[in-house]
Amino acid sequence: MRRENLGGVLAAAVVPYVMDVRAPAGLRVDLDRFERHCTWLVRNGCTGVLVNSFALGESGSLTYAEQREVTRAAVRAIGSRATVVAAVHDVGAHQVVERIGQAAEDGADAVLCMPPLSYEPSHAETVLHYEAVAAAGLPVLVCNNPAGCRVDLSPAILAELSALDNVVGICDFSGDVTRIWKTLALAPGTAVITGGDTIVVDSLLSGACGWIGALPNVFPEQAVQLADLLASGLLVEAEALRCALDGPLRWYKRPAVVQMVKFAMDYCGLYGGPYRPPRHGLAAKMLSQVRHEVRSAVKWLTPG
Repeated sequence: MRRENLGGVLAAAVVPYVMDVRAPAGLRVDLDRFERHCTWLVRNGCTGVLVNSFALGESGSLTYAEQREVTRAAVRAIGSRATVVAAVHDVGAHQVVERIGQAAEDGADAVLCMPPLSYEPSHAETVLHYEAVAAAGLPVLVCNNPAGCRVDLSPAILAELSALDNVVGICDFSGDVTRIWKTLALAPGTAVITGGDTIVVDSLLSGACGWIGALPNVFPEQAVQLADLLASGLLVEAEALRCALDGPLRWYKRPAVVQMVKFAMDYCGLYGGPYRPPRHGLAAKMLSQVRHEVRSAVKWLTPG
């Protein structure tokens, strides 16, 4: 995977489950449905999928064996037609390196990696972590997600990490659009991907070359259209489409984003399905809000 292949829209793919009393929490990963979902995402213009992501991929609710099955399912579904990025977050570099080896065996094109989980490393420890990760074999996307771990990587350290051999890009989930242009100012030419649906318009206009999002799980064609309009400088048309998708674009920063996305998928005739603990059903007020937002988006996007 090369830096120039990082553009476009990657879906942070949700995981479908079916009832199975023998599986964890009574829910088994439905690999057939997941393959169909990945195929559908690529058919509708996504340049790839992120599997086992911290939020949308419910990685904390999957066993390591299940995460490998999910990666292999995505690879089977889209093969060389698109990119499969596997999230490999863990506590120490030695654990991440082992998981990168497994991701390579399973056919992933690249990995997404946060700083060490459950520990606040020093600057030097952060660099050592990514040096070990980058030496493990697969191309690496450095992930800044301060809500998912105890570290908020500054533009200066993101620029420093982008220079490591085998680091092909930066993915920023901080929700702070200034991280993008500040990082690019320090390291011109770095492939920076935005990880925030809420600020996707500002991020792409600030120099981000790609977008990893929740929205494509429900509206992949429109997500790709939004990115294309912005790349073409058609800002009026892009703003109109953003307004139509405003509600769903705001789900990304909510703790219940998985439940919201899966409900919207079910509403649109796709398969969202259930979710494993610690996630449970949406409260009545939030459910009503999500229903209204997805209904409004569908009404706006449906011709006639």
